[in-house]
Amino acid sequence: MNKQAIEKNIPTWLTILLATACGIIVANLYYAQPLIGLISSSIGLSESSAGFIVTLTQIGYVVGLLFIVPLGDIVENRRLIVVSLLLTAIALAVAALAKQPLLFLGAALFIGLGSVATQVLVPFASYLATETTRGRIVGNIMSGLLLGIMLSRPLSSLVADFFGWHAIFALSAAAVVILAIVLSKVLPVRKPTTNAHYAALLRSMWHLLRTTPILRRRAAYHACVFATFSLFWTTVPLLLSGPVFHFSQKAIALFALAGVAGAVAAPIAGRLADRGWTRSGTWIALTTVAISVLLPLMIQTGSPVGIAVLVISAILLDAGVSANLVLGQRAIFSLGPEIRSRLNGLFMAIFFFGGAFGSAIGGWAYASGGWSTTLWIGIAFPVAALLYFATEKKS
Repeated sequence: MNKQAIEKNIPTWLTILLATACGIIVANLYYAQPLIGLISSSIGLSESSAGFIVTLTQIGYVVGLLFIVPLGDIVENRRLIVVSLLLTAIALAVAALAKQPLLFLGAALFIGLGSVATQVLVPFASYLATETTRGRIVGNIMSGLLLGIMLSRPLSSLVADFFGWHAIFALSAAAVVILAIVLSKVLPVRKPTTNAHYAALLRSMWHLLRTTPILRRRAAYHACVFATFSLFWTTVPLLLSGPVFHFSQKAIALFALAGVAGAVAAPIAGRLADRGWTRSGTWIALTTVAISVLLPLMIQTGSPVGIAVLVISAILLDAGVSANLVLGQRAIFSLGPEIRSRLNGLFMAIFFFGGAFGSAIGGWAYASGGWSTTLWIGIAFPVAALLYFATEKKS
């Protein structure tokens, strides 16, 4: 395979493969979320400790973003991706077989750690793209990643309903092994030109955060909208299964599928960025997230109208978050290629912390004040992002 030819024009099949790969990998972060009750009772984990099932996966992911993803600037990328995938497959297999809480929780940590392969793949694709097509390529690949996030919860719910919760981890382990083999065969070799040692590389990340205003801004914008995203998807299943709607697990899974339509915004945002409309696209994305929370705040009813409003809200929320993510990554990928992996690791780690905060405060808000309180907190995040965005100088 001629690397120079790929850099000029990425084949459509390779873009589809990378998008599919990102979706398959990132889904592993979310499979356990709707299955916490089933898993904790099966492995003997107490109700008060059940949250660690998701928390440790998130911790592993953040650790990977900060300590593995930066290696993409000094280590041959294909090898790094394949090794990370094999680590993920082993952890998934252990999770599928685990009967003890400590063994499963350890596996959950390493599932998150290995799943950062997605954030090596995305900058990898940006290296292969030309400057004029980078936004479109990144947008298309991020569509796959976002579909993986959105489809993971309903998929794991349905698989667990038919085959038990172990099955989703076993199936994913097999899929990740196959993916590692395929990528090892088709991805071109990419050796970074940076000669820095690993310790120096890590030290440089703080310097990059301090001296790169666009990174701080884009990370702050997306931390806010991802906090709302996590808050909504953590609490809306509680609302739907409660006394107002009485949704079954299968019905909740079908509702979650509605948000998948929002992934169409990712490639659209990429094309806007390629045309130099990043600022306008960002305003639209942040406003869309705010509207997605405002709608269910204004219209709360247990009738079919209320369900329709929630469906529209889910689609708008996922569309706004998808678009803003692509716009953010397109902006930081326009900076120096030799620091792209470190910038991406910092960007993802910061907004992932925002998501973790949104999940935590969402659960507390719903338990303490109900759905309305949750929505008022949820709308505060995109409003804060819009206020900060208003201070950005026009370029």
